[in-house]
Order: sequence, then C-alpha cells, then structure tokens
Amino acid sequence: MTEQAVPAPVRVAVVDDQALVRMGLTTLLRSEPGLELVGEAADGRAGLALVRRTRPDVVLCDIRMPVLDGLGLLEEVGRDPDLASVRVVMLTTFELDEYVFTALRLGASGFLLKDADPGRLLDAVRVVADGGSLLAPTVTRRVIEHFGGTAAAPAARPHPRIGELTEREREIAGWVATGRSNAEIADELVVSPDTVRTHVSRAMVKLGARDRAQLVVFALESGLGT
Repeated sequence: MTEQAVPAPVRVAVVDDQALVRMGLTTLLRSEPGLELVGEAADGRAGLALVRRTRPDVVLCDIRMPVLDGLGLLEEVGRDPDLASVRVVMLTTFELDEYVFTALRLGASGFLLKDADPGRLLDAVRVVADGGSLLAPTVTRRVIEHFGGTAAAPAARPHPRIGELTEREREIAGWVATGRSNAEIADELVVSPDTVRTHVSRAMVKLGARDRAQLVVFALESGLGT
C-alpha cells in the first residue's frame, strides 16, 4: 500500500504593532496542525524584512502601523517578483476600513477583522494559501456600495492593459465587478460556470491580477462594472 505524501504546512507570518494581537495570532497559529508560524514583526519595515527572509505563503498584516504601514508593505511585496507567491491578508479593526479599496488595488488577498472568530481566521489562511480570495461576493457588493458614487470613490484610472481583453473577457470582468459569483454570472449569460471561470482566469492573467479581489478593483477602475 502506497503511503500518501503529507502536504507541506502553510507558512504564515504575522505583522502587527499591537503586542496583544500578535500574541493571540501567533498562539493560535502555533496550535493548528498544517500551519507553520515563520515569524512575527511589530512594524511594517521589520515585517517586510521578515517576508523577504522567510518567503511565507500568507502574511497577516495590520493596515495601520508605525515606520511602514500595511499598505506600504503590501506595495513593496507586490513590486518584488521574488515575492509573487506571497499572499497578504490585511487585518483591520473596522469592517469597511477607509483603506480597503487601496489595499485591494495593491494586491491584498482579502481582509479579516481583528476580532474574527479563530476558526474563521484559520480557514481564511488556508483559503488564501490555496489561491483563493477573502473577497466573497457579498463583501464585494458592500465594497462597491461603499466606494461607488461617493466622494470616496477612486478616480477613473483604466488599467493600461485593459485593451488586451477580448470583448467577452471585458464583459465577464464587468460582471465580476458587480459581486456575482461564477455560477451567478453563468446563469445571467446562459453559459457554463467553467466557461466563466476560464474567461475570469484569462482576464486575471492579462491584467496581472494576483487574485479575483484585485480583478474586481481593476474592472471598477476601468469602468467595466455592469
């Protein structure tokens, strides 16, 4: 009987200036099978050094920090090709933090409230490590409602490669930006979910979106929201 290979643990780094938050997160991560804590840092600059040194799968990162904030860390990670596989989840105190849209544009894989249920946090780490996004359709809709048509809405800034999308890819990216799931889009367009998934994937590759969350932002900023 052939033994099944044991999957490598998901490697996680924690970056937060609040000692109590760090202690809670690191204790939780150390106690969970299949997850490996690679280190912790109390500010963004030290966090960036930690990320570059350890190359974690997932970084749990506070948005507001001294020296270098979470957005600065996220931007540095996003522009470093050696860190392309690193996924950053932003930790926030507020459900709709004022920096949410900027963080998504910079490549955040999602958001977690600092007082999130421990089970939800652990599940979120695994989802992101597996290439998923913590921007569920319901959350996407709330982000759109919060930023769309208000003074806080980002200025129109079409993606420089938006012209590379086919007409169908533009259409489906627009549907993604409305918060629909692949199944919902498939129902609207009377096609299979696999077809939608293929077009979403191609649009992400052409626009350089790290995940579905960033595709939503690129589509909104390019005026593709349906």
